Amino acid sequence: MRENLHRFFRAARGVGVHVSPAESIDAMRAVAQVGIADRAVLRDALLLTLAKSQDEKLALGDCFDLFFSQPEPRQERPESVDQDTSQEAEQAPSSGAASEADGGSPQQEQLGPLAQMLLSQDRNTIAAAIASASGAASLSDIRYSTQRGIFSSRILEAMGLQRLRDDLDELTATNPALAERLRAALDALREAVRDTVSQGLALYAREEAENLRNEILRNAPLARIERRQVAEMRALIRQIARRLRERYSKPRKRQRRGHLDVRRTLRRNAAWGGVPFLTAWKRKHRDRPKIVALCDVSGSVAQVSDFFLLLIHSLHEVVDDVRSFAFSSHLIEVSEILESKSPEEAMSEIMSKVGFGSSDYGSSLVDFEKEFMSTLTPQTTVIVLGDARSNNLDPRADILRRISERSKRLVWLNPEGRLAWGFGDSEMPRYATFCSVVRQCATAQQLERAVSDIVAPYQ
Repeated sequence: MRENLHRFFRAARGVGVHVSPAESIDAMRAVAQVGIADRAVLRDALLLTLAKSQDEKLALGDCFDLFFSQPEPRQERPESVDQDTSQEAEQAPSSGAASEADGGSPQQEQLGPLAQMLLSQDRNTIAAAIASASGAASLSDIRYSTQRGIFSSRILEAMGLQRLRDDLDELTATNPALAERLRAALDALREAVRDTVSQGLALYAREEAENLRNEILRNAPLARIERRQVAEMRALIRQIARRLRERYSKPRKRQRRGHLDVRRTLRRNAAWGGVPFLTAWKRKHRDRPKIVALCDVSGSVAQVSDFFLLLIHSLHEVVDDVRSFAFSSHLIEVSEILESKSPEEAMSEIMSKVGFGSSDYGSSLVDFEKEFMSTLTPQTTVIVLGDARSNNLDPRADILRRISERSKRLVWLNPEGRLAWGFGDSEMPRYATFCSVVRQCATAQQLERAVSDIVAPYQ
């Protein structure tokens, strides 16, 4: 049962339930107390010790039901085989018929273990043998649907398929009816093994499939995400936001303390012959994080705006001092909306107020300079999220220059490819002159790296 539980923990991680070594030990202790006879009690014990939220509880329950549902081999026998067997039983002597019905004929006793098991039609024994062979074949290592045939063959070989083939060849020559009966049982066994492998694929390959799907989404252009992929991309952006929170929300004690200052330590301990009773540390000064984010939500970047706003929403949870603004033809502050509402509600309200309009960077920069220029300090990092397309209107690059002069850094994240910068109504080359950092952020992976690099210096 210990190995079975280890495989279950692996399957649980595949459905998104975090199972630490300590939690797995607690779960195994709980199982040792309640036993495995009552499946409902076992299920409750594992859910209580492993699930840490309602979502994890639901996922773990589904995983348990799938993991402990053992597929049974079909017990179907063709009518022709039954008729042949009954005719032989009528023609054969009564003593031989009785012994063959009991499964104790000398010829049947000379068969291999797998052949005897299939002819006995003991479902529990066959299911236990399949489970044992699955462990021997390392079914928990399956990752892709193309591996079904390989693992099916491994399980059958572990059960003794080669000896069964030899038995079939011998029976075909001496007892065709019994050979046909064994062949039908083998077909049912193959189907049961295929079901077991399919179950293993659903359990153990889910994490690999999800990782592969996420990797493809991470590198997919945000502007070309299909409608059916929008929900998946939002979930991926939330995962990125969660990683940013976990990585940067808590300052690291070692970094706050600094490194040992050897010279000051030796001077301070000169009276004790240089023995470092008193230590001195080099403290690295870190500016208090302050970020101002300007997000373009106009029609030209409408497909990407949702993902931009999700990342800005995460910044409010990572950094204490963040002020956020959204604009298309004019600019408004959206900090309070992002801080007080869920991401979906916040994005809906922001887009209803200022989204999907014609972009006018010049007018939006004028709005910022008139009302919010005082928010900038020499410690402020300004992030602009947009394609820099101003519909051939005055871009007011002079205002962006003053913003750059008043702030510590000006970072521009553009969802368009670099080859498109400067063509048509793109003002990116002119704006880039005043930026500390200019990055293409056409994919979720590029967005994550950019925001991570922006936040990292403050930790």
